Amino acid sequence: MKRGIATLFASGVLLVALTSAAIAGPLDDAIAALRRGDYTMAMRLIRPLAEQGNAGAQTDLGVIYDSGLGVPQDYAQAVVWYYKAADQGDAGAQFNLGFMYAQGRGVPQDYAQAHMWFSLAASRAPDAAVRGQAVKARDAVAAKMTPAQIAEAQRLASEWKPK
Repeated sequence: MKRGIATLFASGVLLVALTSAAIAGPLDDAIAALRRGDYTMAMRLIRPLAEQGNAGAQTDLGVIYDSGLGVPQDYAQAVVWYYKAADQGDAGAQFNLGFMYAQGRGVPQDYAQAHMWFSLAASRAPDAAVRGQAVKARDAVAAKMTPAQIAEAQRLASEWKPK
C-alpha cells in the first residue's frame, strides 16, 4: 500500500506542479528551466514569486526541495512551501501535503492529516486526472484508518478554510 501511494505521488507531483505553474503566466520561464534541467535558473525565478505569495510558485518550490532538483533534498523545507500554497487552496500543494503526511516525510506520519489533504485536493483540483489521483491516495490511506479516524479527517476537511 505504501508503494501505491508513492507511485501515485511520483507520477503526479511534477505534473501537478508543472500544470499549476504553466497556468500562471509569469512562471513560464521557470517551468521551461525546470523542464530543461536548469534548476539554478528555475530556483532564481521561482523563489521570489514564492516569497511574494504566489501559490503555484510555492508548490513548485516545494517540489524542488521534495525532489532535490538542484538543491539538497529537504522534506521539511518542502512541507513549509507546500503549506503556504495549500493554505491558499492550491490543490497540487494539498495533494503533496497529503503524501508527506501519509509517508511521514518532513512531518510525523498522520493518516488523518493525509486523508484531509487528499480530500481537499480531490475537491479542488481543476484536472480530472489529478482529482482521480487524490481520491485513490485518500482511499489508500483510509484503508489504514479506523472509522473514527476517518470521521475526524472528514470533519477537519469540512472545517478547513483557505487563508
